[in-house]
Amino acid sequence: MATEPRNVLGGPLQECCTDPMTGYFRDGFCRTDHRDQGSHTVCAVMTEEFLIYSLERGNDLITPRREWMFPGLGPGDKWCLCAARWQQAFLEGVAPKVILESCHERALEYCDLSDLIAYSHQV
Repeated sequence: MATEPRNVLGGPLQECCTDPMTGYFRDGFCRTDHRDQGSHTVCAVMTEEFLIYSLERGNDLITPRREWMFPGLGPGDKWCLCAARWQQAFLEGVAPKVILESCHERALEYCDLSDLIAYSHQV
């Protein structure tokens, strides 16, 4: 029997966003499993600064890619980011805010809870 996904605070994982539809499984949640090598577990609120940062590192989150059901993102959009990328951006001072209740507990394999809390976006 599968257990219900938990967030970084220990509670039930909450929806991140359905417009645009996000998540590794494109179901609005930052759920993950063994196939998700990027660990798309951090629900983040995009900023122009972060989107440019990601683009400059080879991950274009701005341009739509229909073949991947990816609409392209803009500032204010919520998206399930790879936890390691969020941590990298945090260390470089450009991390976007996060929605703690929507960050999967596996994000803690890459990110410190205190750092995520410091970047908490109030819903």
